[in-house]
Amino acid sequence: MSVWTAVLVGIGAAVGAPLRYLADTAVKARLGPGFPWGTFAVNVAGSALLGALTAGAALLPPGVAALAGIGFCGALTTYSTFGYEIVELSGRRRTGTALAYLVASMLSGPAAAGAAWLAVDALIGAR
Repeated sequence: MSVWTAVLVGIGAAVGAPLRYLADTAVKARLGPGFPWGTFAVNVAGSALLGALTAGAALLPPGVAALAGIGFCGALTTYSTFGYEIVELSGRRRTGTALAYLVASMLSGPAAAGAAWLAVDALIGAR
């Protein structure tokens, strides 16, 4: 990896991480802390964006994958927070919510990535 690629990853991450925080804070303020909707939303949205970027990678400038895919999507989405929230919900004896969050996340993230990949692939193929 070149130094320039590392810089692009850092720039993407510098945008993605604060956006994750702001989105999570806004969603919690609106919907409350009962279900981790903020993390769920950014993980699904980030998965969709990464699926779209992957499908269109051949048409994108080389640095876009580093900036948007690895940097932005990598910082926007968060497996560690997802894991923490499951443990935290379970610790509060909200096992049903923890299980629902686990199943919904494990199905929705890949589904969003796949749907976005298929949509972009269809658009590119239609040219």
